[in-house]
This record gives sequence, C-alpha cells and structure tokens, in this order.
Amino acid sequence: MRRIAAALALLGLAISLAACKPSGGQGAAAATGDMSLGNPGAKVQVVEYASLGCPICAKWNNDNFAAFKAKYITTGKVHYTLKEMLTGDEAVSAAGFLLARCAGKDKYFDVIDAVWRQEQDLLESGRGADERDRLMKVGESLGMTDQQINDCIGNDAALTALNKRVNDAAQAAHIDSTPTFVINGKVSTGYMDLAAMDKAIAEAEAAAK
Repeated sequence: MRRIAAALALLGLAISLAACKPSGGQGAAAATGDMSLGNPGAKVQVVEYASLGCPICAKWNNDNFAAFKAKYITTGKVHYTLKEMLTGDEAVSAAGFLLARCAGKDKYFDVIDAVWRQEQDLLESGRGADERDRLMKVGESLGMTDQQINDCIGNDAALTALNKRVNDAAQAAHIDSTPTFVINGKVSTGYMDLAAMDKAIAEAEAAAK
C-alpha cells in the first residue's frame, strides 16, 4: 500500500461501475477499532468494506444508506460495521478517514457521509488547495478548528494505524475490491441497490431463525 506522502495533497480518479480495485501494492486485514452502528446483538450482521476514494462506495452511500439505516439499523434489525479501505484514490480516502476519526465516534459517520457526498468534486478537481479546502469545510461544519483539522490529517501515527487497520482487515477477509458486503458471512462484491440488500438481509434473517 502506498504511503500517503504529502499527506494529503489529495485526489484523482474516474468513475467506473463495477468495483474499485486497490492501486499500487495495497495489502489489507482484521483490525481493532472498527466503527459500527446499531444493535450488536442483532440477528443480521452487515459488514461493509469501503473506501472514501471509491466512487461506487460513494454511490451506494448516497443512494441507499439513509434508507438502509432507517429500515434496518434504527429498528435494531441489523448491526452495521464499516471496515476502512484505501481503494480508488488513496489520498482522499486516507484524509477522510483520518478526519472522521478525529471528529470522534459520535460524529464519525457524519464525516464519512459528508466526504462521500462531496467525493465526485474532490476526485474531479485535481490535486491541490481546492480539495484540502473542501475537507477543511467538512471538519469546520462539525466544529473542528483549522488547527485541529491540520493536526489530524497530518498525524503520521494515525496514518500508520489506519494503514494497519486496512491491511489487517483486507488480508483477514481476502478483500481486493470495494464495496464488498459481508452479510452474516455471505460475501457480495460491488454495488448493491436497496432491493438486493433487502433480499440478502431477508435470506440472512431466515437462516438465523
């Protein structure tokens, strides 16, 4: 996996509609500290391996996540876990995840959603001040100061920890593209619309009885 050198001179990637593949020599595997939502005791466990630099992951979030959350997470039917990956544009993904971690557990998914909703602009604007300004605005909207944001994105120890989480998680589950969903152990790779997710969850619920 490439180290995000200029920690974050961010971005560049075109949209494709199958799945995002790792760039460079990225590895991956099981990490501690994954972020999750919902009832840990739910019969259905949905694990998503996703990258903030992956356009297909952004599409899934932007098209489906709010409805998925309302239908399954808020109702306690599903426990959802996000496994951080660095496919697609690694710099954008790393910067976004570092920012989300700094924002804290309560605001983590707010940052993730905000970055995915701005991802196309981030990826299309090229590397430079504009991308950094966009990420700064995400942090500022959550009450973070410019200094906190700069310290967060430039934190080498946090970046090392992120790389380890990514490598550990991907190696443990043999993940080589995003998004990948694991629903009660059953693996589905690539974009899933809500109807496909409904079907997969119904099958998992039936099998869990």
